[in-house]
Amino acid sequence: MKKALIAVILAVFVILAVFASPGRDASRAARPEVTVRLLTDATGIDDKSFNAAAWRGILEFYGDTWENQSQRGPAYDVVTAQTQDMYIPNLMQATDEAYDLIITTGFTFADALTEVASKNPNQKYMIVDVDWVVAPNVMQIMFSEHQGSYLVGVAAALKAKADGIANPRFGFIGGVPGSTITKFEVGYVQGILSIFPNAQVVDYYTNDWGAPERAKTQAKNWYDSGVYAIYSAAGGSGNGTIAQAREYRSLGQNVWAIGVDSDQHDDGIYANNQPSAVLTSMLKMVETGTIYALDAVKNNTFKGETLTLDLEADGVGYSQKNSALTPDIVNEIEAVKAKIISGEIQVAATYAEAKKLPGFPQNLSAMDN
Repeated sequence: MKKALIAVILAVFVILAVFASPGRDASRAARPEVTVRLLTDATGIDDKSFNAAAWRGILEFYGDTWENQSQRGPAYDVVTAQTQDMYIPNLMQATDEAYDLIITTGFTFADALTEVASKNPNQKYMIVDVDWVVAPNVMQIMFSEHQGSYLVGVAAALKAKADGIANPRFGFIGGVPGSTITKFEVGYVQGILSIFPNAQVVDYYTNDWGAPERAKTQAKNWYDSGVYAIYSAAGGSGNGTIAQAREYRSLGQNVWAIGVDSDQHDDGIYANNQPSAVLTSMLKMVETGTIYALDAVKNNTFKGETLTLDLEADGVGYSQKNSALTPDIVNEIEAVKAKIISGEIQVAATYAEAKKLPGFPQNLSAMDN
């Protein structure tokens, strides 16, 4: 009996030694070259807008796709905070788990990141839409949203002109007010006014990134009152605007939604596969910033810096996917784009600047801070 017991014990030791050997462990749990965790607000990566663009950048970096996320888990993942109270705990958890890079999306993370980054100087962080969290371990990615928004304002106005609408009205729906969303609004309005100097523009803020029902209700009211096109820079809330435009266009009403961040054309396709109710989308290449930060970590060049991606850098743009943007309209938009890049057209980025322009609305809800 004792010999049998000793044999069993020896066999167990042999098995443990095999599994504990360096070669076996390395092949079983090889660490990816770069690891990253994306932290989002409550709208998550299914917002079809801002967070989705950041996630696409991560997928592209690892050679994955939305349909095939083969390296999710070992190399990258995402955590969604249902409330802002979870921002600091989520940041701390990711930091404790020692990801090579932690990415936060949106200025609502700024205060939480400021607190956590200062206590963890060896952890690398990236934040989008913020330039005031200045620290050697925080990379900040900004975009010239006012330039891209100017182009979609021009697009909406040119389409109204082509439709023969004498005095078109336009709407803007924002999410949480602040300097970033103000860039979207004032750029859009400037683009409209460049075509219709006396155009009326109305605005509304949902004060939430995930309240599509609020945007839908407001869009319905505006469309019913004669508003021609509504541009939403409101994260997941903007899906409500698209839903209302899709519903009305399916009934034959000539109204438009304008998407944001990602190309939202397909979300606007209505009954019987008719053309999209999304005339165009302001493209904000969050994925470009995501890939830039991951490359910096991979190449050991990561540093605390602020990078601004504009029209010239292809950081912003507009979608041409909808055939309602006819070639003559696209040609005019492209001419405007070239003038912005050359500096011939200067687009104000703040409400304070924009209000100095002739005819610019003085009663918008936009905020510069």
